[in-house]
Amino acid sequence: MKKIYILLVGAMALFSACHDPEYVLPTADHQGFTSLTAIFTSGPFVGQEMAKLNISENETSDRYIIQVPWYYPETSDNETAQYMTNVRVRAELQPNCTIEPGLGILDLTQDNYFTYTNAQGVQREICITGERVKSNKCELVAFNIVEPVIAGVVNKNTRKISLISSDDLSACLAEAQLSPHATISPDPSIDPINYNVPMEFTVTAHNGVDKTIYTVVKEVPDKISKGFNANHTELLFNFDPVSNLGVPNYSVGVGPTIAALDGQLIICYGDGSTPICLNGLNGSKIGEINLGNAIAGSVTNDEAENLLIVNHANAGETVNIYRTASTKDVPTLFHSFTNLSTFPMGSKMKVIGDIDEDAIIVIPNEGISGVSSCNEFTAIQVRNSVIASVESINIANPGIAWGGAPVNTAGIAAADIDLSAGWFESMYDPSYFHWIKADGSIGVKLGSDSSGWGLNPNCIDTKRFNNATYAALFVVSHFPHWGMGPQLYLFNADDPSTISGDNVWDSPALAMKNNAINWYQTADAGAASGDVVIAPSANGFKMYVYYYDHNSGVIGGYATDCIAD
Repeated sequence: MKKIYILLVGAMALFSACHDPEYVLPTADHQGFTSLTAIFTSGPFVGQEMAKLNISENETSDRYIIQVPWYYPETSDNETAQYMTNVRVRAELQPNCTIEPGLGILDLTQDNYFTYTNAQGVQREICITGERVKSNKCELVAFNIVEPVIAGVVNKNTRKISLISSDDLSACLAEAQLSPHATISPDPSIDPINYNVPMEFTVTAHNGVDKTIYTVVKEVPDKISKGFNANHTELLFNFDPVSNLGVPNYSVGVGPTIAALDGQLIICYGDGSTPICLNGLNGSKIGEINLGNAIAGSVTNDEAENLLIVNHANAGETVNIYRTASTKDVPTLFHSFTNLSTFPMGSKMKVIGDIDEDAIIVIPNEGISGVSSCNEFTAIQVRNSVIASVESINIANPGIAWGGAPVNTAGIAAADIDLSAGWFESMYDPSYFHWIKADGSIGVKLGSDSSGWGLNPNCIDTKRFNNATYAALFVVSHFPHWGMGPQLYLFNADDPSTISGDNVWDSPALAMKNNAINWYQTADAGAASGDVVIAPSANGFKMYVYYYDHNSGVIGGYATDCIAD
């Protein structure tokens, strides 16, 4: 970790401590507080936001009701009634506005009265209370035919689900995934339905009031010509994995890697435990994968929903790469080779392409802390589903070298399925996002740590989707408790040389970014490790981007598609 020098300057406090408080002129004469936030004070979610009431500028009500979700998390069956009587409430106030007595722990099942004083000194009595509410969400988020297996393509704008198939679908059972606690009518999982003709379904929210009608149609939807439709991009989830999933906390020195297939998100901690699988649309935990004889040092996925699992191997040991197309099936050995390097490998692995056709798998070697840095990685070339070459590549010439896993090793991914396209690389200290040409020279060099010292940009992935190539960079944080959080960048990478600019956060090649991701761990510094993965669906219409910052305590994912508006 870089050395940090902090200068604390407190001289001005000596001059201001004995002065009367300065009156700040109000900046507006509208509503003086803009939100009320309810926060858990007990249970597994202590410190997390339970609910938030946003208050409009022209709000003049004297009664404020914070609507608490019936369940928390929303995807669970954990009722919130037991927490309602002991809730921390926080108000966002404009300058010179006050609420007396001060807000603190409230019983939201009761009326709580306060005196509110606005910036002009005008007072009024207000009441703050709460109520549990059932969800009004009524979306159909996924629809799959059971036999033959067909993943429906959901267009949320038109509320149409396309079944891409030439099979006879006159009597099929299907599985529908809905908004949490919503219901569907008719239920496609009970009685066979004829999908050769359009079929309507009604999704009813948990509150029993809100409803949405969807139409399932056997067809091939129109695509845009290239890449993803930015208008269809949405955040699927973003939550704390420790309290929600019961996984290792930030203080444990593990390096998680992630992969996705068949609607599921896989998390591997590389610590000898069996990877777990989540629902890829809402993040709820499903269980563990069938690991069989594989040993999971890290995981990743290709572009055709194949899961790859590799062990961690020291110098001279055997590297075994296993594959599977289902979390329930026993993985089979895809390829074995001996680690001929003097450095260990297996804590990270990336692949671009389809391993049943053409692909390149990259496994970085790792430096040895206190002994030696490293500048080697192994590239495995797949051609026509067969291993064509296993090559050890050294990039010492441009002066690039990295340390040990999981924090100080480099993230490396192939720029395309052709070795001549070169490599993307990024790591901690010095923190630059590189495109390294096949000849070993640096073609692109962008700054990748916006703080200049406290972030770790060593999570990279590359994939092709709908005639376009994308490179993802996920930046994890060393110091989330000091206000530094994770950042996500997705680049157009058809031609790596066009990823120009001085920094990743303002490059004109950006296809998507979120450099203000919410995170949930604010206690202390742990292991600044994580991963990012791009996951195209096998049918070619959907693309997912998932991320995991172990130290900041956040896991999340985006979904998008290439369906024309």
